[in-house]
Amino acid sequence: MQFYLNGYKPGDPLVEDPHPSVAERPGGLPEEADVLIIGCGPAGLVLAAQMANFPDIRTVVIDRKDGPLEVGQADGVACRTVELFEAFGLADRLVNEGYWVNEVAFWRPDPQDRTRIARTGRIQDVEDGLSEMPHVIVNQARMLDYLLDHMERSASKLRPFYGLHTSGIRIDTSGSSDYPVTVTLRHLKGLEGTGETSTIRAKYVVGCDGSRSGTRAAIGRELRGDPMNQSWGVLDALAVTDFPDIRLKCAIHSANQGNILIIPREGGYLARFYIELDNARDREMLENRSVTPEKLAAVANRILAPYTVEVKDVGWWSVYEIGQRLCDKFDDVPAAETATRLPRVFIAGDACHTHSAKAGQGMNVSMHDTWNLGWKLGAVLRGTARPELLHTYSEERQKIAEELIDFDREFAKMFSAHPTESGSAGGEGVDPEEFQRYFIKQGRFTAGVATKYGPSMITAEAAFQHLAEGYPVGMRFHSAPAVRLADAKPVHLGHVARADGAWRVYVFADRSDPTGRHSHFRELCEFLGSDASPIRRFTPAGTDPDSVIDVRAIFQQGHRDLAVDEMPSVLLPKKGKFGLVDYEKMFCADPKAGDIFDLRVVDRGAGCMVVVRPDQHVSHVLPLHGHEALADFFAGFLIDARVRSPRVS
Repeated sequence: MQFYLNGYKPGDPLVEDPHPSVAERPGGLPEEADVLIIGCGPAGLVLAAQMANFPDIRTVVIDRKDGPLEVGQADGVACRTVELFEAFGLADRLVNEGYWVNEVAFWRPDPQDRTRIARTGRIQDVEDGLSEMPHVIVNQARMLDYLLDHMERSASKLRPFYGLHTSGIRIDTSGSSDYPVTVTLRHLKGLEGTGETSTIRAKYVVGCDGSRSGTRAAIGRELRGDPMNQSWGVLDALAVTDFPDIRLKCAIHSANQGNILIIPREGGYLARFYIELDNARDREMLENRSVTPEKLAAVANRILAPYTVEVKDVGWWSVYEIGQRLCDKFDDVPAAETATRLPRVFIAGDACHTHSAKAGQGMNVSMHDTWNLGWKLGAVLRGTARPELLHTYSEERQKIAEELIDFDREFAKMFSAHPTESGSAGGEGVDPEEFQRYFIKQGRFTAGVATKYGPSMITAEAAFQHLAEGYPVGMRFHSAPAVRLADAKPVHLGHVARADGAWRVYVFADRSDPTGRHSHFRELCEFLGSDASPIRRFTPAGTDPDSVIDVRAIFQQGHRDLAVDEMPSVLLPKKGKFGLVDYEKMFCADPKAGDIFDLRVVDRGAGCMVVVRPDQHVSHVLPLHGHEALADFFAGFLIDARVRSPRVS
């Protein structure tokens, strides 16, 4: 963690001074915005937190509710999402407060008496080495509080405007307006209209406004798919029970009473029950909409026999229907016009994909939608990247949503199926052991680390993948332990990347002396520090040299075997108004915690460059001598600082 770059000040160093532009902005709802975010759910606030790190960009966040969410809704935070929160400096709060999902227990009908359930298996939830972060459970409202706090601490001092409902969106496609999207807002109090309206003109609008998204309707998109005609109740309860695995995540199949997923909650006492409701047995309360927490508890006791659950207090409850629905595109540009028109309106999260809650993917995938989009909007608005970059959002995330829908359809079907006797063939049920095997097989997907983006302007073909087999092109940069050269501090390499919009070039040095005259590593660093370097070419004047492309080096030698003052200048950049030297660009392998070259299968003889996007996905792997290829790659989407205007629309 770095601070005091531009001068020492007392107090909390993580509370930034307001950006000069903040004081110049009028109070109240503005008439114009660079980015308008509609919705303060997980997708909307991850995007807002990212945009808050770009205080020179005018971002406005609105929500129809009167204030922040207080209780309920999604709660499962996948390993990859905890990694995302680390980029905002918030992972410690999640990890310390949350329940850690370490193991999963499986229950099915007792073969000796199928009116009773019996434990049949217990497995590790996340395979070893998948992530340095755990799978945790935290109330969604708390997660949103973390993001809101980050926004207020940032230099943008960004805060949402509540009580505003989008009633109309109009897009000027002529290209003549700097603010081509006009949004009409209806003012609400207690979700009821006050009669007052406002208008905001925006360069870009992002609809994170849920499954009934007005933004989606305004751009002519539809959620398509079929409901599975299955209803589930969800109950957050403080309960007294003789069920022995109440503090483990449990998948429970009864013989003919239904199924339950139990997820312990943070705090040591609270648990969430996902309770299957039978369309025949529970038809009356479903059709009459007379479901209550007491009735849900009765169904839970029916399924858990011979065990009982006595609910003492209910924190939150709801009923929902399972269905998988998806939009064919996540922006306002018709597929036939992609080559000639740039997107101005985007949708994310439940606005463009909906599915069951059983695998805990909805909130996680939604946040990664806007994690993908935020840095792209920042790069385009700041004038460092071509506007065509914005096409990659829908191209990348729609494919990921398709994979999620396919997975969820199969997972929900298996979870809700009637359990057969182990080893039996035929019928419409599912062998519980087969379900357990499927759960294990899909562990990487549910942990959020299976996402892989295909080749595009920002993701290259994997021609040199053999140089770093543990960093697959298109997948997330898998962190590993290292020792920082300057101060000998053990760190996780992936944690050096903050949500600041910068690209990273991780240079894994070869075996030779990195300071030697004939070192390929040294030659690369000299190129990166020269006038021909993409750093010089694409970094705006007056900004820090690592603001667009941030170079980090990882050496095979021990940290006591190298001298900091003999390293290339590109690894000792001078930053801030005082020209202070950043000493945190160089790392060495950590044999105590695990050698990163071995863990990530990096070629020790040749070394390599691993180019990583601002959202921490690997874009390219190149040999150390691939100077021109590196420059050409960045030239494919970044704008030459010597010819561009300071900002573009």
